[in-house]
Amino acid sequence: MPVAVRRRVLVVGIDGVRLDTLSRLDTPHLDALAAAGFLAPVVVEPGTPTMSGPCWATIVTGVTVDKHAVWSNDFSGNRLAVFPDFTTRLRDAGRRTFVAAAWEPLVTVANGGPLFRGPGRVSHIAPAADDCEGWEEADELITADAVRVLAAYDPEASFVYLGAVDETAHILGCGEEYERAIVRADERLGRLLAAVRGRATYAEEAWTVVVVTDHGHRDEGGHGGRSELERTAWIACAGPDVPVGARVGVLRHQDVAAQVFASLDVPADSHWTLDGRPFAARPQAVLLDMDGTLVDTEALWWRTAREVAEGIGHRLTDADTSEVVGRCVADTAVHLWRVSGTERPLDALVAELDARFLAAVEEETTVLPGAGELLGTLRDLGIPTALVTASPRPVVESVLKLLGAESFQVTVTADDTDRTKPHPEPYLAAARALGVDPAGCLAVEDSPAGIAAAEAAGCRVAAVPSLVPVDAGPGRRVLTGLQELVELLEAGRADLGPL
Repeated sequence: MPVAVRRRVLVVGIDGVRLDTLSRLDTPHLDALAAAGFLAPVVVEPGTPTMSGPCWATIVTGVTVDKHAVWSNDFSGNRLAVFPDFTTRLRDAGRRTFVAAAWEPLVTVANGGPLFRGPGRVSHIAPAADDCEGWEEADELITADAVRVLAAYDPEASFVYLGAVDETAHILGCGEEYERAIVRADERLGRLLAAVRGRATYAEEAWTVVVVTDHGHRDEGGHGGRSELERTAWIACAGPDVPVGARVGVLRHQDVAAQVFASLDVPADSHWTLDGRPFAARPQAVLLDMDGTLVDTEALWWRTAREVAEGIGHRLTDADTSEVVGRCVADTAVHLWRVSGTERPLDALVAELDARFLAAVEEETTVLPGAGELLGTLRDLGIPTALVTASPRPVVESVLKLLGAESFQVTVTADDTDRTKPHPEPYLAAARALGVDPAGCLAVEDSPAGIAAAEAAGCRVAAVPSLVPVDAGPGRRVLTGLQELVELLEAGRADLGPL
């Protein structure tokens, strides 16, 4: 029996890293993370002071400054009891959480703290001196302690804070020593990632890693104003719900906490009134099933199979569903031949199913609600599309007269691959023809057979059930219809994990 994958999240906060400086430095660990997912800018919102306290509070609570009420680096008067950080919420839900930080207000009562009110485990090592050397030593000790905890303990959600980069900018400005501090922070990130990958249970775990900075700096060092350099921050993320080369919409600091909950499959309670939402990774391509998804032919196919089955003495029931719905003509014919015990040749059953289904499609097919709008939205957004179906080419050509052949850059039918759904080959062929990684594709399906094919190929799935109920699962969301997917795409929220 397969082992259930255990989801884990590591958030690494590196204080005060300018995006323009980062982009020209050799930071191999952060670069590898970005290559496996994304690194994208964040703009501190106009009402939020560009200071560490307000920005980190927004990042870890998932709400904006008007709710958490951390307006400066003095946390006094905050509303963190009402809007706690993600480690506290998760611990209250019975999850194991861990925080490691040297800056006192994050984990102690200093200056009105702590920001993290109740994580399950805390590592705190204050700097021996408030200078560059003291902060580098503190970050080194925090990293070493976090490495031990990540390797041997089992935190489901962790936050590790590194503060030396920010302090270096304040003391020495954003020059060469500041750049060296960023490189050292990247090396510490690499050690944290190595600890995760070295876990004895790593093969049974699915880790999402988020690295985020809170604000930028002026050239001379310092922040708190409204300049572009101060307001520009960034987020990097990789994990099972983030495809390679993910294209994300507008990101906000409050989205980090929302993504943590989503990565752990923890529904965000509406009473939390989060302002963030999980990172929206727009699909690199959308691969669309046809029968029962875009057109109403699934019901016609069931009727065709039922009529052919009755002609050979078999009555279709729910027990036949998995061998008929979403299946190709040949697979269905083999099933009917086997369960009926008929003496009719198999090729005769195939021919009858083919002829009856094509006639029904040509006479009765209608486009399902939202299909035309979905195809138009994908076209407007410039997202490549493929039609991936278990129907034969003549049926597809008939349907394309309704949908418009120009709506698809690629069509893959039952005649185009050696094996069809539920085998992944059709989806792999479609992704290959479009020149994209299957992990970056969103498949839109209605049937368990089609969903199985798409997921086996490595695609994320938006399910719009027709004849057979479908359950939600990791990398799969069940939608009420195509219109819901249109709304998600238009809002920039058709992310590839929890949709």
